[in-house]
Amino acid sequence: MKATFTAKEYARLLELLHYALHVVHAYHGPDNPSSTRYDALEQKLLALATPMGCGDLVEGLPDGRLRIAEKFIREDRIEKMLSEHTNDTFWHELVARLADRDCSSEQARRHLASSTPGVEPPPSIEQQVEKIEDAYWAEFQKHDLNNVIVLRGGQG
Repeated sequence: MKATFTAKEYARLLELLHYALHVVHAYHGPDNPSSTRYDALEQKLLALATPMGCGDLVEGLPDGRLRIAEKFIREDRIEKMLSEHTNDTFWHELVARLADRDCSSEQARRHLASSTPGVEPPPSIEQQVEKIEDAYWAEFQKHDLNNVIVLRGGQG
C-alpha cells in the first residue's frame, strides 16, 4: 500500500499521533508495556517528517530516537484540545464512579428493605445509575467542585 500526503496533511497526521500517544501514555508513562507497543510505528511516522517537508516538526533525542518537536506540541490549539480532553475525562469518570458507588450503597439498603412486605421492587441498576449520574451532573454544572469534600480514610 502506498499513501500520499501533502505537507499539511502530514502535519495533521503528526498532530493526531501526538493526541493518540498522549492518551496511551497519559497515566502510565511511555515505558509502560501497553505504551511501547506503538514505538516502532511512531518512529516510522516521525522518520518521514523531513521527506514530507515537515522536518521542523520533529526533533532528535540523544539516543537517536525521534519525537515531535516541543514547539509543535506547545501550540495553544494543541494544548487547548488536550486540556479539554483531560477535563472532560475527569468529569465523566467522577460522575460515573460516584454514581456506581452510590448505586451500590442504595442497592444494599434496598436489599435489606425488600425483605419487608409491601415495599415495591427497586428500579433497574441502569435506571438507578442514570438517576444518580443526572443528579451529579446537575450539581457539578451548578457548583463545579465547590461542594466536594474528600474524607481521607474515613476521617474528616
